Amino acid sequence: MTTTLQALVHTLRYEAQDTLSVELRPVEGGEFPAFTPGSHIDLHLPNGLVRSYSLSNDSSERHRYVVGVLRDRASRGGSRCVHESLRVGSTITIDAPRNHFALDEGAAHTVLVAGGIGITPLLCMARRLHGLGRSFEMLYFARERKSAAFLAELQALGMPLHLHVDAEAGGPPDLRALLARRAPDTGPAGTHYYACGPTPMLDAFEKFCAELGHDNAHIERFTPVEVKASSDARDHYTVELKKSGRFIQVTPEKSLLDTLLAAGIDVDHSCCEGVCGSCETRVLAGTPDHRDSVLSPKEREKNKVMMVCVSGCKSETLVLDL
Repeated sequence: MTTTLQALVHTLRYEAQDTLSVELRPVEGGEFPAFTPGSHIDLHLPNGLVRSYSLSNDSSERHRYVVGVLRDRASRGGSRCVHESLRVGSTITIDAPRNHFALDEGAAHTVLVAGGIGITPLLCMARRLHGLGRSFEMLYFARERKSAAFLAELQALGMPLHLHVDAEAGGPPDLRALLARRAPDTGPAGTHYYACGPTPMLDAFEKFCAELGHDNAHIERFTPVEVKASSDARDHYTVELKKSGRFIQVTPEKSLLDTLLAAGIDVDHSCCEGVCGSCETRVLAGTPDHRDSVLSPKEREKNKVMMVCVSGCKSETLVLDL
């Protein structure tokens, strides 16, 4: 189960227009659990909401966690609460780090593609790659220079950095042309591409990487993509819970997660939208109908895990490690 921690809001810092960084430290001193580049933590906010934010600081640091939070004009209460309610010196409950956007440190070269606040996990990756002396570059897109958070920190790393500011360039970047600068490299130890940012950019990134033959493409989404049920998804199916030896029936009236919770099964969950990955569950048998925004196409094909908050089932029986 997810480990919760008590954290002190040590520093709130202005990073760019509508963007704050929040530095958290252990309430009792000492160290936080270790994390790897691409990790995120859940903040249990004062208004009762739980929201996930990527860690941006150096992954070798154990004395603090740093997240960057954009005040979203369409906020449902999460980012607005961070900006308006968090105060230096207050305490907050957080969940231990999880990582569904892991960095392959053995790649021959790495291309980091950031849009807006999507810079946060990629900044952490850049720090790690710089520390390892690995070959990497970053493409950073912002609508205006004043909204480009952490720019000075990126420049200080001395890496190849392509900054595109829409307001200065007269329009959005030619993402396909930028991705096409490198020839296809399909080996697992070849070039890896990582992208985080707004949905249109990520959709284009996936499309162009597929067209250009960049097989090692990875994304992290902040908002879910609506994935409809497959034509062969079942309305009724049986779930076998291997650890507890129970069988439960899933019907159209409830999601798989809601059915599990109603049966008294303790399942980690947070966003309930297939984005945060907290409900990831091992699949021992059966065929899930994946409808999340976390797993890559390759991970979906393997059917080893599923996000039970939004996904369904294509087989009569689904065996879960619960």
